[in-house]
Amino acid sequence: MTPTTTAAPLPSLASAFGQPNYQLRVTYRGASDLHMEVWQRPTVATPHLVKPLRLGGLGGRPLALIEERVLRQLARSRVKLGKLPLHEPQVYSLTEEVALRLGLMFRVLAPMRSRDKMMACVMGIEEMGREEAAYWLGMALHRPNPRRVLAALRLLLQE
Repeated sequence: MTPTTTAAPLPSLASAFGQPNYQLRVTYRGASDLHMEVWQRPTVATPHLVKPLRLGGLGGRPLALIEERVLRQLARSRVKLGKLPLHEPQVYSLTEEVALRLGLMFRVLAPMRSRDKMMACVMGIEEMGREEAAYWLGMALHRPNPRRVLAALRLLLQE
């Protein structure tokens, strides 16, 4: 019996330079129903990751409210969504700065319902520096009570 070999996926350009690798997964589910998720993929720079880590996701009405701002951030990162097939996820590579902001934005906005408060949070996250966004996302990902961290951030951003 001959052993079979499986080819490993080719590393991305970011992982070739020892940088974290981020992806945006976009799924079109029907009329005005879009869902976006930000994922961090394992690379040489992140040896603690053995499988992709979901940083955040948003869809439906909350995403529709901030879709223009998200698309503007994606355009700065040279990501153009174009026409999306129904129920087939499309994957796009993201820069670290855009991935941090979108991941944090999606986590903060997911449970919110008030449009005014949502927009205040979005504007606050857009004004954050890269280090501040990384700090808050790290706190939301690695703390024992991430809901408390996100609630505190929401309170700070709404004032």
